Amino acid sequence: MNEIVEFFWTFLHTITDVLPIAGIIFGFQFFVIRKKIPNLKRVLIGFFYVIFGLALFLQGLEDALFPIGKLMAAQLTDPEFIRQSIFIPVTETVTQGAQAIEFHWSQYFWVYVFAFTIGFSTTVAEPSLLAVAIKANEVSGGTIGIWGLRIAVAIGVAFGISLGSWRIVTGLPLHWFIISGYIIVVIQTFFSPRLIIPLAYDSGGVTTSTVTVPIVAALGIGLAGNVPGRSELLDGFGLIAFASLFPIISVLAYAQLSEWYGKRKSNMAPQNEN
Repeated sequence: MNEIVEFFWTFLHTITDVLPIAGIIFGFQFFVIRKKIPNLKRVLIGFFYVIFGLALFLQGLEDALFPIGKLMAAQLTDPEFIRQSIFIPVTETVTQGAQAIEFHWSQYFWVYVFAFTIGFSTTVAEPSLLAVAIKANEVSGGTIGIWGLRIAVAIGVAFGISLGSWRIVTGLPLHWFIISGYIIVVIQTFFSPRLIIPLAYDSGGVTTSTVTVPIVAALGIGLAGNVPGRSELLDGFGLIAFASLFPIISVLAYAQLSEWYGKRKSNMAPQNEN
């Protein structure tokens, strides 16, 4: 019964969120374009499907994805699990009269592995990335491979989330990584093929969508809440920034390697003929 009541309120909140969008679309259609909407009944039914689907999705996030992310972070940072999985002696310290256990950052090995794998898998499954990859393949005439782009972006997200998890464990300032990352992006931009640069920049945005963001946010908050000395507000957020930044680097690197390999192959062809 509680689930039904929660879904009802989620559904009402979703309606209030979608109404401004509907108001703008219908307002422009009736008062600016001044034409009737073709198949109005079908459009209204579609809007209902959108609202109902969004409500189900939001309820699913609250009941499944967010708890799973926090639960995995709590389990992977549990002192007993770390003792059993990593055979490195722990450093015990006394804080404010209470016994506390501090671990070296290398002892959170499985946290980094989980962050990498979950980042890779959620990105490959991201619908928005698939849509962009398909359109890029069509526009480029097949030059940009669908799977090549998806894998390149997924590797960037996986590495970024893994590095962001390491940052949370170590407590290093977030801006060090973000500023350094964008410096790398700027340098790569000067040496990358011009055609791939806009696509690489867009690839960073499409990763922060429906599948990736909930799990990554829950992982960051859960990790910060279970690592001693970390703040959920100060250290838990910022992980999504890594998921947006590093795909740009990986896609630009993919384009640079592809260009280098193509030139190398073309240079070797005359030598083989001789």
